[in-house]
Amino acid sequence: MSASTECDWEEILAEIRRSMSVDSSSEALIPSIRDSRVSELISRFRECFILDILKHELEEAGQWLKYVDSELEFLVKKYKLSGFSLSREFKSFKEDPLSHLKKKVFIYVYDYARGKIGLRDLVKKCSSAAYTSLRTNMRSSYQVWGFAAILNYLSEEGFTVHFPEHRYLTIDRAGKQKTGRIPPNIVLFNPKRGFISFFYEAPRPLSWEDSEDLQAVWSLYTTLRPDVLIYSGKVMDIVKLGSYPPVKKPDVLVEFKELTDWYDRSRDLKSYFKKTPLTAEEWRSKWLGGLYTGLADALGVKKSEIKRSVEEGRSLRIKEHKLVQLYNSLYKPRKALLVSRAVVPATIKSELESSGVEVVDDVGFDRSRLKPVAEAIEKFGSFRGADYVSIDLPVETVVRLAEFAESAGLGDISAAIDELLRRSSSR
Repeated sequence: MSASTECDWEEILAEIRRSMSVDSSSEALIPSIRDSRVSELISRFRECFILDILKHELEEAGQWLKYVDSELEFLVKKYKLSGFSLSREFKSFKEDPLSHLKKKVFIYVYDYARGKIGLRDLVKKCSSAAYTSLRTNMRSSYQVWGFAAILNYLSEEGFTVHFPEHRYLTIDRAGKQKTGRIPPNIVLFNPKRGFISFFYEAPRPLSWEDSEDLQAVWSLYTTLRPDVLIYSGKVMDIVKLGSYPPVKKPDVLVEFKELTDWYDRSRDLKSYFKKTPLTAEEWRSKWLGGLYTGLADALGVKKSEIKRSVEEGRSLRIKEHKLVQLYNSLYKPRKALLVSRAVVPATIKSELESSGVEVVDDVGFDRSRLKPVAEAIEKFGSFRGADYVSIDLPVETVVRLAEFAESAGLGDISAAIDELLRRSSSR
């Protein structure tokens, strides 16, 4: 717990404690401020502490965010977007990583000041909160970069935005499911290829109002969630309650991995086995049965072993590369792709590819390295689900078409284009 020589946060903590008094109110200890400098001292402590334990990581985050900014700027330019939104958490981190991490340790300083926790616990809690937030946002950084880079690559292949019509792209799922649907984040269109629909961090739970609603949508609370699901054609809703998993089968599944040693890490799947809040036992039995099978296939163990582990309440820790295999086993996409910033060891790569997951590694922040990913996605373009197409035309061209339609006694611009094509082909 040694303090930085540049910034002695332990001394700042001692000064904070001296500047506060603790009053007893009922069962709570309420710290009151006796010194007007306390807010400044707390801010200094948080900054000193974060810089002391995560200075190198913050410098790396700054570099990553430059790549993210560059890719997003290119995205806005290529697709003529009116803007974009990010999740509130990542937006805060992207704007100022240090300030964002300072927010994560705010409450613990007051717990320390009122004597609820000691110095050792303070350091432990602050370190854990700051590091967890950093890692989560570094993952989001690479995921957002990868998603934007794939879209940018496709723009160079002639794809344009069909949806959203207002061209304001949301790279998150906040509020998207309030209407009882899971809509796409973006639908691209190419006159030769057709439509491709992208769902970022889906599926997500639908809104609900009463017990019956909750029972109906509970499967979406417990479904495993890949980074990106992609569908051929124009797909405006992927909800398919009663099926397993409760969404339409995707054509492409993409997962991003930002850490150099991601394959050595594990994830706890216990949260995915939460019981339904009501009496949806029929669905739960069906869902768990399918999940047991998928886990068993991915882990190479017997289905009965998975079932016993869950029934006994034990957490199932699964390696990250096994989780990707599980995604593939459960969603059964026509194409599963894993994008790794770093090189993936040959043994892990071979295991993933033998299970049907194509690995594109050593990508770094080089968009050109995503060529095989974009090309694989492009092949799934189709005109399914669409009767009409929106095409970008210069204002001058639209005005001339409208004038022609009026002079020729035609109903609209579409009819004007049909007439011009007919005249051209009859020559």
